[in-house]
Order: sequence, then structure tokens, then C-alpha cells
Amino acid sequence: MSNEPEHTQTNAPELTAVSVLMNLSLDKTFDYLIPPRLQGQIVPGMKVNVLFGNSRKPRQAHVVKLIPAPERDDLKEILSICDEQPVIPDSLSRLGTWIADYYCCTKEQALRALLPAAVRSGKVKSRKERAYYLASPEEAANYLEKLGKRSPARAAAIQTLLLHPGASPELLGALTGITSAQLGALVKSGVLTMAEHNVDRDPFRNATILQTTPLPLTGDQGAALDRIRQMLDHRSEHDPHVLLLHGVTCSGKTEVYLQAIAHVLEQGGDAIVLVPEISLTPQTVTRFRGRFGEQVSVLHSGLTDGERHDEWMKVHRGTVRIAVGARSALFAPFRNLKLIIVDEEHDSSYKQSEAPRYHARDVAVVRGQMEHALVILGSATPSLETWHNAETGKYALASMPKRWDPDIVLPNVEIVDMRLEIKEDQRMPTFSKMLIDAVHSRLTRGEQCILFLNKRGYSRQLECTACGYIPSCSECSMTYTYHKHSESMICHLCGAAVRAFTVCPQCGGTELKYKGFGTEKIEILSQKLFPSARIARMDSDTMTKPGLYEKVLSSFRRGDLDILIGTQMIAKGLDFPNVTLVGVINADMGLFSPDFRAHERTFQLLAQVAGRAGRGVVPGQVIVQTVVPDNPAILCAKHHSCEDFFAEEMPIRKELALPPFAHFSILHFEGDDMLEIQTHAQELLDRIQNHFPQLEISPLAPAPYERIKGKYRYMAALRIARPKASFRKYLREEAMAWRKNVKRVEFYVDVDALSML
Repeated sequence: MSNEPEHTQTNAPELTAVSVLMNLSLDKTFDYLIPPRLQGQIVPGMKVNVLFGNSRKPRQAHVVKLIPAPERDDLKEILSICDEQPVIPDSLSRLGTWIADYYCCTKEQALRALLPAAVRSGKVKSRKERAYYLASPEEAANYLEKLGKRSPARAAAIQTLLLHPGASPELLGALTGITSAQLGALVKSGVLTMAEHNVDRDPFRNATILQTTPLPLTGDQGAALDRIRQMLDHRSEHDPHVLLLHGVTCSGKTEVYLQAIAHVLEQGGDAIVLVPEISLTPQTVTRFRGRFGEQVSVLHSGLTDGERHDEWMKVHRGTVRIAVGARSALFAPFRNLKLIIVDEEHDSSYKQSEAPRYHARDVAVVRGQMEHALVILGSATPSLETWHNAETGKYALASMPKRWDPDIVLPNVEIVDMRLEIKEDQRMPTFSKMLIDAVHSRLTRGEQCILFLNKRGYSRQLECTACGYIPSCSECSMTYTYHKHSESMICHLCGAAVRAFTVCPQCGGTELKYKGFGTEKIEILSQKLFPSARIARMDSDTMTKPGLYEKVLSSFRRGDLDILIGTQMIAKGLDFPNVTLVGVINADMGLFSPDFRAHERTFQLLAQVAGRAGRGVVPGQVIVQTVVPDNPAILCAKHHSCEDFFAEEMPIRKELALPPFAHFSILHFEGDDMLEIQTHAQELLDRIQNHFPQLEISPLAPAPYERIKGKYRYMAALRIARPKASFRKYLREEAMAWRKNVKRVEFYVDVDALSML
């Protein structure tokens, strides 16, 4: 007799209704009946047409779940299924629900993050192409016999299709001169058949990609790959599903990624690779396409709408196995996902600045857990949160402390104290003598240089020396940045621009002085100091089109440029073996911002940009210009030592109960009236504090940029050791209630905030 408990046979309720989300940010589902004609055809993730409210115009809605019919007789029926719209996989729908709950946003905002706008809108369609075939060789022979010499174009088209079945009308027209009308007549007569098929818009159409084979691995690379394979093949549910791959710059992390993906493909799985910058995507895609060919899709905002639609649909149809791209590629709709790689996991661009304000690295960890996929977080300079998780055993750790080639050594980093460079007139030069001499030396030897400054524009501000007037944006708490090329002053917060002043608008004086410098000024000074050098600049002012990234980088890679000047978009991930010098113009730029992560960001940025030097057989040199040469972030970057920086920074974070030792979120308030913001915001903060006495809430204060686009901004920081689901649920409900009750003040929660600005 069986020892299993007896089960009572019950009839499950018939699922004859659905809950749907409208694209209205109501954070609420609505129920609709499934009409008999659509029974069995509707699944979660599908788009349907419904009537909403009193409107007689159909609206599209996403099906969230199937439900039994409620005991109501006033439910409307679904009108139809949006056949042309793809179904969101259930795993992604569940991830969207988690994003809404964790990041305190509406369900609709989370849903929008899952789909590119080109797919979500339904306005971009697959491109169709016609192809012609012979109905049968016998029919064609009979037709040609009857045709005789009456229509050479038709005869030539039939003969061409014998050799090239499936030819397009354009090809047939070019080869034979046949017209569309004549082709239509041949189809009507039964001699030809015509078929339509989708033709993908190809972002690689102009790319020349050379096929590559796996490279021999170093001992460190081999050990890391063995650990990855073990985690892929033999991990139990109690083992970590996240691995930190900590490798110094040029240690060969990408080759480990490639061979790990090859292992996943052999097992029938799919993989996602995230990179932090669009500028890195062409280089990364080229390497992955070179290894895996047409199994790779690219997903990022630099594509056209048509390309984004088609690349996403390739993943959805299962015709590709690998997706490479920036943050949004995380939501590639694979159904057998086995590996997610987050390269440069420390990079702040993985955090989205608009709702749902998710962090792609953290969501990747959650998606990996939901879909039983391995997540690899790769970096030469890991975030403190990731390092802490690896140290405490929450994540596995694989280290690659040496560069992949023993002949390629880490660059020598020299620090220049710019206070010692001050001239007799008390001015501090932009370039130190050491940096000028080093650039001349490289140019003489035919080597390349990178000059890094994380500030665009020509000068940071304009000042009238007579009255002290400094022009600033009328809508923002920000001085204008002067851009010499356009002779304009631009607000880098809202984008407002005015013509550069030639006289002071306050006193009429002409003694105007520009202070500070940006990449545009570095470019102009470099052209004067190094007149024979071929120079290019990469920042958001010059890289106005996605194709320009690859154009400039390709020129630099070929040796057509001697000096590349840029902001943080050139600081990481790029591999140019002939770059033997990196000059950091102002290493202090981010050190003194009002943000507890300022030192961490500075260390990471310096270490990453230093890693661009000496990646070939010629040793590299890095010159760091600073006025605080003894700062720990700068000293640790000089010695290429993450461990020293972590040892310096971790105790401070622990003492102050800051990440990774607590969760840190910011409540933001914006509005037209300062007093109204303060009143409503303080009422909310008091309610939250009374509900969660253990929560640490900072006093309400103006944001560092107090005004942006005409709106006053206030903020309060929240710190809590382990936020429970009830805490996030409360915050989320408060945010939803706020939108209904407080119309004149905007409020949002930035969960796990990265920036305090």
C-alpha cells in the first residue's frame, strides 16, 4: 500500500478572464472577460485590444495573468488579440513585477523597461521582401515555348529563376529589365509564385568582421574558466549563482567570457553580455561576432528604431543565442538563459536615471536567480558592494592579478603635484612640463597618447573681473559652460544655450575672464603644443551620432591619429596596443563632490584610464596631475591596488552605516514653490519615521543642484540595514498616494541611489 497521502480530486476553476495593465501609469490592473471565440488563445504577456472607461476607441493592454471570471456581470470583453505584437516571456513578466516592487515604481513603468520603444509602440513593422520562384520547370518550359520571341524580358526572368530561385524583383529587374507589372502577370498566369518573408535590418551590414578561434589561456584564465564551468554544470541550489571575475586591466577577461559562452552554447543555453557604454559596444560586438558569427544580436540605444525592433525580434524568435549591448540588453527575451555577463560591473551607467531607476547589475543578479542562470560580474575595479559580497561568500570569486602576456606589464604611474607647477603670475598651467615632454617623446617614437579629462566644453565659467558677475542658467542652479567652437554658453543640466558674451551684461565691462577648462580647451591647447600631431576628441559634444564612436576609434586603432582626448567614454574597456602614454589632466575633478562615493569613483576612473596604457610590448606610462597627491584614492590608483583602496574605504563606510553595510535610498521632491515642497515633504518624512522608527532619515535639505529646469529640488536620504518587503511596499504605496493627493509637488524614490546630485 502506498505511503503517499491521498489527494482529493478537485475541479480547478475555469480561467475565463484576465487582469491587464493599461499604459497609463495607474499602477492598477483591470479585469476583462475572454469571449468564447478567444478561449484558449490568450496567455500572459500578450497584448490585447480593449475598451477602457467611457472611451469608444480601443486601447492596447498587456495581459498580466489569467483569472477565474469574477462574480460580476459588468465586465467588458476583450475585443481582439494584437497579433503583430510579441508575447513577453513569463520569466520577464515576473522580473518586471519584482522591479516595480523593489524600485518603488508603477507596474506600467517596469513593464515599459522590458520592451524597447520600437517594439512596445507597435509602430515599427518587420520589413517584408518579395521573392519569386518558378511554379514548376514544366510550366516554365511550356510558357517559354508559347512565348517565343514576344517578350525577351519575361523569357530572361524565367531563365534567371532556373538558376536563382527566390530572386527579388529588384534583382530580376536589374538582370533582365522585367517590370513589376510583368512579374505580376507571370504570377497570375501560374508560371511564377511569389512569397513574402521578413528581412532584418542589419546593423552589421557595413562591418568587416574576421572570424577568430579560442586563444590559449594563462593559468589564471584557465582557473577562472574552470570555476565558471563548474558553477554552470554542477551548482546546487545552495551555492552562489554569482561570480566576481576580478582581473586587472588587460588580464584577458574577454577571452574568458568568450570561452564561457561557448560552453553555454554547447549545452544549448543562451547568454547576455552587458557593457556600460555605447562606445564599447562596437568593439565588443566585433569580438563576439568574430567568434560566434550570426548567433550574436546587438541591443542598444544607438541603433535605429527599425534595427532595434529587428534585433529584439531575432532574440524573441530564437534565431540568435547571444545578446550584446548596454543596460537594456538585460531584458533580451531568451527562454533558455544560462549566462549573464556584466562587464565593468562597477560602472555607474548601469543605473537608470529615470523611472524605474533600476540598476542593471543588481537586476541581472535577480534575473539569474529567477532563471537559474550564472551571473558573472567582471571588473578590474569592483564596486565596494560587489567586493563585500565576494569577501563574505555571498558571491564566488575568481582572480586574475596579472596581465595575460608576461611581457605586457602594468604601466608606471607618476603623480605630478600641480601646486609645484604654479607660475610667477600665480596661474596653474593646464599641462605640466612632465606631461608635455612625455607627449613629445611618444610622438617622436610613433606611439600614441590618450589625454583624459572628465569635463567637456572649453571653460567651466565666465567671470567679469570688474563686477564679479558670473552668468548662470535662469532655470537651473548651474553656471554656464563656455563652448568655444560654437561661441555659446551652455547649461549642462537642462541644455539651455545663449550666445557667449563679449561685454558684461551687468556692468558693461569688457574684462571677461574664462575659468577652468574642459576637453575642448585641451584639444585647442594640444593643437598649439603639438602642431604635427593628428588629434581627435571624444565627448558628448563631438560624438553626436552613434557611428562616430566607431569611426574615431577605428582611426585611432589604425594609427591614423596620434592623440585621443576625451571624457570617461574613453576611460574603460578600449584596447589599443600602441598607446604608451595616458595623461590625466585633472585627477581631482570628482574628489570633492558632495557624495560619499566620490573617492570610490575617482579611484575606479583613474585605475581604468591608467589601464589603457602599455597594452602592447612597449611599457606604458601614466601621468596623473593633481593638487592632492596624498589622497588615498590617487595613491591606490598609482599602485594599481584595489585591495589597498578597499582596506582604506571599507571601515569608513561601516562606521557611517553606508553601502555595502546598509541600503541607501533618496527621496526626491520637486516643485515650483519652495515652501510648498518643504511642507508636504516634511509631512511625508514624519509619517515614514513614525511607521519605521528604526529607519535613519536625514533632515530635508536642498539638493546639491537646488534648481533644474525651473523646478526647486529637495531631498532626504534613508539608511536601513536590511529593508524588508513591508518597508518597500509602504514606500511604494506612499509614492502612489502622493501622485493622487499632492498635485503640485513631484515625488519619487531612488532606491539604492548611486548619485546624491
